[in-house]
Amino acid sequence: MGGAAGFVRPRQAAGAGFFLKMLFLLLLCRHVDSHCKILRCNSMYVASMSDLRGPNRSAAYCNALRSYSRCTRRMARTCRGDLAYHSAVHGIEDLMVQHGCSREGPTSPPRPPQPPAPDPQAFGSLDFCDYEKRFAVKHGRPPLYQHCATFGDPHVRTFHDEFHTCRVEGSWPLLDNNYLFAQATSYPVAKGSNATATGKLTIIFKNMKECIDQKEYQAEIDNLPAAFVDGSVNGGERPGGNSLTIHERVPGRHVEIRAVYIGTTIAVRQAGRQLSFSIRAAEEVARSFTEEQDLQLCVGGCPPSQRISRNQGSCSGGAIPAEKAHLLCKEKLPVEDIYFQSCVFDVVSSGDTNFTLAAHGALEDARMFHPDARKLHLFQNNAACAHCGSYLFFFFLLTTAVVSVLPPHF
Repeated sequence: MGGAAGFVRPRQAAGAGFFLKMLFLLLLCRHVDSHCKILRCNSMYVASMSDLRGPNRSAAYCNALRSYSRCTRRMARTCRGDLAYHSAVHGIEDLMVQHGCSREGPTSPPRPPQPPAPDPQAFGSLDFCDYEKRFAVKHGRPPLYQHCATFGDPHVRTFHDEFHTCRVEGSWPLLDNNYLFAQATSYPVAKGSNATATGKLTIIFKNMKECIDQKEYQAEIDNLPAAFVDGSVNGGERPGGNSLTIHERVPGRHVEIRAVYIGTTIAVRQAGRQLSFSIRAAEEVARSFTEEQDLQLCVGGCPPSQRISRNQGSCSGGAIPAEKAHLLCKEKLPVEDIYFQSCVFDVVSSGDTNFTLAAHGALEDARMFHPDARKLHLFQNNAACAHCGSYLFFFFLLTTAVVSVLPPHF
């Protein structure tokens, strides 16, 4: 065993010395004759040496040397007078003598050409404008996604699954990052009420020179176009222009915008006299903003001064009684989660039964867009209107049951 170990180390040392000499000579003398392709032989030899493992290493080493020798013999005519070539020939003879390799025998099979590693810089424009493909090449895994939505009063579900009910009257940014800007403009749903609803949405897809021109989308009550402001339905004339497209799901009621180049899909809906906004965005895109862009309802939710506790909705004084709102919302939303609670709040405070459609549409968007199905339904304990509706409805049933069993009085 000791002899075998001693035999391998001199071979490795001799091989290393030979390579150093060859490298020096190649760098010094490669200009002697441009027709000499000795470098090709050297590359084949180095490639065959890279897989020398296991008990047959000595035989494989001799095979590699014989292949190297045959390659140099084929180069003899064009490499005559090339110092690097003649050094390689003599070096091969010395190594074959040192390791007892015969001149005749098997040789190393040629290695199949290896495909080049993917080069992100060489990505075609169409592939570059596909965010999922681009991310997979760069990171070796699919991207992560986040979901945000605004609907109804408005209620905001943030990228972090926080849920707020807001009184944000006027224009407020939903998103403001390196790729997207989205703004909602709200108005009071009833005179003297704190409740508001979104009446206008503005979404700007910022210029990305490899893929799209800057595009702006605007929606208002009773005007939900299936085109950008400039009348186009995609990202423009650039090679990746079709990585941004608009699709009309329900005419005048539901539009979907797909921004494949940033891994983002946006849904805009109208239900009654309000607009809703839902987005599925790549996590990397959602987080691409600076400290100056920190006011985003999708990121931080409503500012504390603009939040409404749903306890303020109260159980009485609404345009529609809470127990009736409870029944209406239950038809569309059987799970009494935050969407159901928001539905009851909105119907009670506004008197508009179309808010049941707004909450239902937001839940359907979350079902499609949220990356974690386990977090589809959120539950909070401070939705007074929803609980009050439940309690009143229960009290009504209890009273009816008691009266039905009491004896009649004449």
